[in-house]
Amino acid sequence: MNDAAENTIEITRQENVTRILDAAERLFRHYGYSKTTVADIARDLGMSPANVYRFFASKVEIHQAICGRMLVHSYQMAYDVCHLPISASDRLRRFVQGQYQITVDTMLDQEKVHEMVIVAIERDWHVIERHIDSIHELLADVIREGIAAGEFAEQDADVASRCFGAATISLCHPQMVAQCLAKTNRATVDELVEFSIRALKK
Repeated sequence: MNDAAENTIEITRQENVTRILDAAERLFRHYGYSKTTVADIARDLGMSPANVYRFFASKVEIHQAICGRMLVHSYQMAYDVCHLPISASDRLRRFVQGQYQITVDTMLDQEKVHEMVIVAIERDWHVIERHIDSIHELLADVIREGIAAGEFAEQDADVASRCFGAATISLCHPQMVAQCLAKTNRATVDELVEFSIRALKK
């Protein structure tokens, strides 16, 4: 088989994968993850369940791939913010505020999406762990630049990044955001962000 034929086969495969993921995400959003079956996804696409299983071994694998796509979108937004031509403090501030807004808008306002994310978190999938590691690397670079500019105190940027993430996790974790959203005895988004940034300056 020549390269052109192999490329055509790969393109067709990717198109089918995308179609399956798009259909599955649409059904998950409408009916919920737990109520949607592989048979439902296949029926929506006008194909047999066996054809879906050619590309994904299970509904869990489909779910994992969808969550991976959602995390890619979240990472891209974080990457863009962390590379803005503004101070390190402002980049961290915008990063947390942006992640908080994504969590509220995408994961809480849309109940079925929230269910998808919670299932993924409870299973502790490696895609989520990789995403967290990637975010920590972005934040470490921002903190490192802040240290070099004299904006932050001299410190281990990698450790500081993990600590900053832990300090602001209640603004990015869907379950924690959902629990704290309506409570008046919790720190506000701005209060927690400013407190965490001040800690980097000492």
